[in-house]
Amino acid sequence: MAMSFEWPWQYRFPPFFTLQPNVDTRQKQLAAWCSLVLSFCRLHKQSSMTVMEAQESPLFNNVKLQRKLPVESIQIVLEELRKKGNLEWLDKSKSSFLIMWRRPEEWGKLIYQWVSRSGQNNSVFTLYELTNGEDTEDEGNAFPFPPTVHFFCCCFVLFCFCFCFF
Repeated sequence: MAMSFEWPWQYRFPPFFTLQPNVDTRQKQLAAWCSLVLSFCRLHKQSSMTVMEAQESPLFNNVKLQRKLPVESIQIVLEELRKKGNLEWLDKSKSSFLIMWRRPEEWGKLIYQWVSRSGQNNSVFTLYELTNGEDTEDEGNAFPFPPTVHFFCCCFVLFCFCFCFF
């Protein structure tokens, strides 16, 4: 059974689809957009897309209101997510991106905690086993990250093991 997404109240408010000029209002608006993007992508297990795909998706296009966030504003929202560590651009033109509803360091900490708690230290296991294996069933789907995020998580975990824990 598919879970339905609950849109925040702002999504039904037409001015939400126009970035506000007042600095304080804009910061709150960007925070709301960032939260919306992360929640939406997490529920739909969406980890990458192009800016044009994003603009046409329900995420930035409210058909009922007949309002769509302009591409320039989407770029600003995405750049805010990048600053927070939840997004990486996949190309120099910033037309496609990797969205991470948890930052790599958060995934790394969760993985490290599971490894320690389950007695898997000094054990070898694959990322497939981590995300789909029997040993992680009790985690309640704690590691549902998509393959595109694996690389970032692995780098962070390796960094922690090599520099932080020894």
